[in-house]
Amino acid sequence: MRAWVGLGANLGDASATLAAAFAALDTLPRTRLLRRSSIWRSAPVDAAGPDFRNAVAELETGLEPPELLAALHTIEAGHGRERPYRNAPRTLDLDLLFHGTQVIDTPGLVVPHPRAHLRAFVLRPLLELEPGFEHPLLGALSPWAEAAADQAIERLDDQEPR
Repeated sequence: MRAWVGLGANLGDASATLAAAFAALDTLPRTRLLRRSSIWRSAPVDAAGPDFRNAVAELETGLEPPELLAALHTIEAGHGRERPYRNAPRTLDLDLLFHGTQVIDTPGLVVPHPRAHLRAFVLRPLLELEPGFEHPLLGALSPWAEAAADQAIERLDDQEPR
């Protein structure tokens, strides 16, 4: 199963944290990192604090969505993630954006991520990897990216996605 994970950090050495998070994703059981986007800088949305470093990872995984989410939370905790209040600055944020074409809406897990289609910091890295990405409920994401064009975001690294 293909899964897409959004990565973000805006405390400490955010770029180094994202590099470590990519490595950690590749060590999850029954999972391998297929590709990762460039690193992007974006302003916080609905929050205060330093700019974020963001990226998207494409995984191949045998983990079911709740298992994968639990593993993502373990990686976050390993990087000192705290949740003192909604949208607080963070050392690492890992969001399960998509898990194949599954649609899940439970109290502890919503997939696709309910705001993925509204955030340039998700859309730009995701579409960098997969320009024709199709949201299971909304279809093509490129029109959503155009609608989010007013959100400040900048690609930081010169490397092509890998």
